[in-house]
Amino acid sequence: MNKVSPTTSLTHLRTLFQPAAIVDFAWYPGASRHNLPSYCFVASVRECPVKLLDARDGRLRASYRIVDHRERQIAPHSLAFNLAADKCVFYITKFLRAPSAPPHQRYNLGLYCGFEDAIEIFGIQRPGEGDRLHTTPSKKSKDGLKGIISTIAFSPSPDYYAAGSLTPASATSDNIALFNELSREPVLSIGGVADLESGGVVQLMFSPTQPHMLYASFRRSEKVWAWDLRGDASVPLFCLSSEGDSEKQARNLTNQKMRFDVDSGGRWLGVGDQLGRISIYGLENGDEGDLQWLGGDIREIRPTLEYEAHNDTIGAVVLHPLQPLLLSVSGSRHFDDDDDGDEGTPSSDGSQSNSDESDSDDEASDSGRAKVVVRRSRYRPLPSVRDASVKIWDFGKSGESGTRDI
Repeated sequence: MNKVSPTTSLTHLRTLFQPAAIVDFAWYPGASRHNLPSYCFVASVRECPVKLLDARDGRLRASYRIVDHRERQIAPHSLAFNLAADKCVFYITKFLRAPSAPPHQRYNLGLYCGFEDAIEIFGIQRPGEGDRLHTTPSKKSKDGLKGIISTIAFSPSPDYYAAGSLTPASATSDNIALFNELSREPVLSIGGVADLESGGVVQLMFSPTQPHMLYASFRRSEKVWAWDLRGDASVPLFCLSSEGDSEKQARNLTNQKMRFDVDSGGRWLGVGDQLGRISIYGLENGDEGDLQWLGGDIREIRPTLEYEAHNDTIGAVVLHPLQPLLLSVSGSRHFDDDDDGDEGTPSSDGSQSNSDESDSDDEASDSGRAKVVVRRSRYRPLPSVRDASVKIWDFGKSGESGTRDI
């Protein structure tokens, strides 16, 4: 592929160290360095309140506590701002002037945090504790959305959002649901993949130009499913799937999240896979030659463009909102490249292992019966990374894709 001359430069500005692992983060909608009040993001850190951090200097602006029944801090698995978060001050002030307004209407605009069997809703301008929405009546109940809420996506049309769970779908329950912001009630169960996908939901995304189109990806799967919410949402409308080596993909299945993206015009969807390939799908009416039928009314759409991009799993791809650019990130932990010489204590001549064997033989002869010796390694195997890189792909040069490594 042709190399693209560098048109942008990346500069490391600041490192914000946290006391524990970061579970998820999200930029404030419309964050800009030219508008300092909006230049911030939220981060979910294990065993800590959700943090609203200033992106300029890293200071803590506010924190939002989620506490379980044992009074432990919960770090949500998914964070999302609703699309009207920039109007949060106006609406909170408006609702606070009406004492009769219920709490969920006073704070329904702001930050949504998903964790096990619940979603915590915060008003951005009101730090502290939020308003909890239980996605299932109880742990023993078969109704509702059960398990860890792993992803939340807001529709471009107002007052609706979708949530997905890491619990696999079954014949009796789905793992995607559509909620109404104002009533805080589930309005639609989205499914039809119980026999097609065995993993939980890792990402949901609405089309920016078609609010009725919802896309979802699942754990240990490289397919992207699409539903038309105007019709029967119990069955997917189509599936985006590549023509890769299915056997090789099956051997390399991973629990790692692989995020896809839809461009701002709603025409293209980009996604990576575990073999380092990037697939670009056309979301408009394509050629009949690109369509196949999975059974029933579910179509299978092949990629318009597919190419080798990295030498490792692609964790995420992001399409530029205004230019024909795509950014891809690769990297995964591999334990199969370790050496075999990590059994027992390392030694140059192997004397340690020989002495252990002789001692065990003597003990076995003394006791008159065979003994099983279990040796445990003192050193934990270290994972290796084959390709940890970021690449920018340019599709605007005479129809050819170029790349620049970072």
